[in-house]
Amino acid sequence: MAAQLRQLRQQIKTVKSTAKITRAQEMIATSRIVKAQQAVAASKPYADQITQALTALVSHHVGIDHPLLHEQPADNRSAVLIVTSDRGFCGAYNANVIREAESLIKALREDGREPVPYVVGNKGITWYRFRDREVAETWHGFSDRPAFADAEGIGRRLAEDFLKTDAEGGVGEIHVVYTEFVSMLTQTVQVKRLMPLEIAERESTGTVPPAYEFEPSAQAALDLLLPNYVESRIFHMLLQSAASFQASVRRAMKSATDNANELLGVYTRQMNQARQAAITQEISEIVGGADALAESGGE
Repeated sequence: MAAQLRQLRQQIKTVKSTAKITRAQEMIATSRIVKAQQAVAASKPYADQITQALTALVSHHVGIDHPLLHEQPADNRSAVLIVTSDRGFCGAYNANVIREAESLIKALREDGREPVPYVVGNKGITWYRFRDREVAETWHGFSDRPAFADAEGIGRRLAEDFLKTDAEGGVGEIHVVYTEFVSMLTQTVQVKRLMPLEIAERESTGTVPPAYEFEPSAQAALDLLLPNYVESRIFHMLLQSAASFQASVRRAMKSATDNANELLGVYTRQMNQARQAAITQEISEIVGGADALAESGGE
């Protein structure tokens, strides 16, 4: 009985320590979500303005052209950019992204295309390397707090590969699998085609895009704006994924804390029951000994 009590006390101590850690992780993730949301909100105006400028440019200048705007049916390879996290303790965040990416890869193969993964985040890199899957390029170390320079590196590599032919190791289209931050409780995995670019006019306003004047020329402006447009979209996706990751960490750590507190209650009840049983046994032994002494004295 004493050994059982010692074991339960040790288990209670361990669970309390775990609950403190998960509670601290939950509080850290909560504070980081606010900064991640602010970063997403700060990046949105630039993304909206550059999209508007490109829409107006393409709409009002029919003669201009750029390779990033065209389909490449001769190229059979499709790039799949998979955005995961560098760290764990985030529930099913990475599993959902990888599952959606694998569904996309399967669909591309069924369409007769050859998918080529590009992976962001240590968790995704580890998953593909463990299974000996070929990966074209990897990036890591910035999933919590992505900077625009990180998006630039990814965007330039993808754009370069898009402009190459299959024989040169290029790709004919680029898809991105990332997690969109909807709210503190909802984060959804999104699959979007990044290239060839599809620039659509805004249907909500019903207004005609403004006729900008471009210097030195509309073609030169397009050559400069398109790479920035690609990089800004990737940056926005990285920021969305970072905010979703922090929300997933918070939710997972809160669940872990609640489970630890529930387990603590179970162990506490078991310890109280064991202690009560030990006290009852001691009382029984005392009473039994007293009865035995009384009987022996009477004789």
